[in-house]
Amino acid sequence: MHIETIPLGDASIRLETGRIARQADGAVVLRHRDTFILATVVVGPPGDGDFHPLTVDYRERSSAVGRIPGNYFRRELRPGEHEVLTSRLIDRSLRPLFASGTRARTQIDVTVYSADAGSDLPGLALTAAAAAVHVSGVPFAGPVAGTRLIRIGGRHEAFAADERAAAGDLDLLIAATRDGLVMIEGDARAVPEAGLLAAFEAGAGALTPVLDGLDRLRAAVAPTPTPDTTEGADGGDAPAMTALLEPLSDAIDAALSTADKQARSARVEAARRDARRLAADAGQDPEAAEAAFSRQYKRRARAAIRAGARMDGRGPRDIRPIDCETHLLPANHGSALFTRGETQALVSATLGSGREGQDVETLFGQSKSRFLLHYNFPGFSVGDARASRGPGRREIGHGHLARRALAGVMPGEQTWPYSVRLVSDITESNGSSSMATVCGGTLALLAAGVPVAAPVAGIAMGLVRDADGATVLSDILGDEDWLGDMDFKVAGTADGVTAIQLDNKLGDLPLSLLAEALEQARVGRRHILDAMAPAIEALPAQSAGRTPRHASFRIDQGRVGHVIGSGGRTLNQIQSRTGARVEVSRDGMVLLLGGSEAIRAARREIEAIALELRAGGLYRATVRNVRDYGVFVRIADHDGLVHQSAWGEGDHRQAREGDALMVRVVGADDKGRLVIERAPDASELDALNG
Repeated sequence: MHIETIPLGDASIRLETGRIARQADGAVVLRHRDTFILATVVVGPPGDGDFHPLTVDYRERSSAVGRIPGNYFRRELRPGEHEVLTSRLIDRSLRPLFASGTRARTQIDVTVYSADAGSDLPGLALTAAAAAVHVSGVPFAGPVAGTRLIRIGGRHEAFAADERAAAGDLDLLIAATRDGLVMIEGDARAVPEAGLLAAFEAGAGALTPVLDGLDRLRAAVAPTPTPDTTEGADGGDAPAMTALLEPLSDAIDAALSTADKQARSARVEAARRDARRLAADAGQDPEAAEAAFSRQYKRRARAAIRAGARMDGRGPRDIRPIDCETHLLPANHGSALFTRGETQALVSATLGSGREGQDVETLFGQSKSRFLLHYNFPGFSVGDARASRGPGRREIGHGHLARRALAGVMPGEQTWPYSVRLVSDITESNGSSSMATVCGGTLALLAAGVPVAAPVAGIAMGLVRDADGATVLSDILGDEDWLGDMDFKVAGTADGVTAIQLDNKLGDLPLSLLAEALEQARVGRRHILDAMAPAIEALPAQSAGRTPRHASFRIDQGRVGHVIGSGGRTLNQIQSRTGARVEVSRDGMVLLLGGSEAIRAARREIEAIALELRAGGLYRATVRNVRDYGVFVRIADHDGLVHQSAWGEGDHRQAREGDALMVRVVGADDKGRLVIERAPDASELDALNG
């Protein structure tokens, strides 16, 4: 058994290996305060295909906080969304550090068996997984570690827990090696680029002692290197294979100069088939020839980009053409179609009451999310003939990133008491669909009348780096993501960044390159916001047709019970009569959702019930009945009698049912009945009511 302790502020990280899960290729127990995390890695035989079949599963046991699961089976079932997101964070941090060309099936399991509310669970889970791989003997360019970094009052705090993050204006999960940053994800409250760079540097600095501790643990274990699991790495092909594929050079160049995605893909596939045919004719392995063709295509594409020739003819900083349209879906609260080149998002915004928000359960309690964003990526968006089987990890991750980008500009509950659900369906995709969701989401929210603090746009940045330098690309295509070295998504307002996500294939990125990419992203984001501006400015003048409406107002807190009625009877009757959806909170906030006429009718009824009469007040009443001794009238939802003597010399019998009558409330008798008199001067009431 080997133990390594790493001081960490007022606590420490304790890493232990060799006592638990000894049959795994690598296993580490990480302790921090009362947190206990077990991370294991098992490496199997090579998988099929030309990719690394790596799977990361992060799970949290309910017993970690002394709870029994609340579902019917009383056991952990499918992973929750936050577990999926943490699994993705770990995957994206470790994958680029495995040896190039790794094809071995690799399974990493990270399980939280005990949890402390003061621990940074995602950062510690990432570090535990990295430690397990680092001591396993698998070819791995570690060490790497992760931390949640927040900024509060201008000060950076590493390994921050959930309870602290809400107080800051910057919340990042950072993974780094000694050579640079590997992965970043997080959100901010319109923080300028300089503030992000300072946070990146602070996060990387905070991880240095952890990286030292991981190296000490590996040295103590002295793992036996596992057999080489790499096949066909990008280092080059045999001269015979290179010569065999030489006739396809012109076909590759023709494909690389084809701007249309589908036409380019067709040319590439035709050349790929030719590679297999040439190999078969020469008695070579067609599979090896196809793999060599892919590597050759990638090398030539990267060289073209470094020479300044992108596939669609743009320069490195150019943004694809943008088109914005709103109110496509007449029966929605708000909708938008955002198109950028061959990437397109159809986004709808739906408003609901506060109780229609999503209940979110974590190890440390429950909360309600009033802002939801769901991202869908159907097969037809990329020409695939596949059925939709519900959201996968990628869709959950992309939706979460887009939600983070927009959450910072959403109004607070006091000024906007509704729940909001955005649904983004990607109808075409050629790169950067999550950032198209951000742009389309902004337009849909504004079309629905949501008072966002500022419009938000997003852009995906790419990178191609070789021995001679690097080229940063703005608004990357799908192929540029596949063949490039970086996918760097940046979303924000005109003033600063609201969300960020960095993945790279190099294993590390220096801050100087990130600074260049951030500045280029800022310019690109401003360009996109400018392109969205005409559609935003036209929104107030557009008619949304049959678009559902919403309204909110307050009533006296003491009248809430009257509006709801016994067992909710009065409220249900209002909803049934008017067709509006109504929610009344205890503090007197009333939310209305429905058609325009339905909302007006519901508001009239509620205001009538909630009207609080005051002594001496002048009101317009309606005659309900005429008797010998006076006239019964109704003021909003209140009944009273105007005595016949109030007519003076006139005859009160001249009043007719339904007539309007100006009255003054005198007070109430000893039985609580209203005492009302006829107002002598109608102009007094008119002046009061404007």
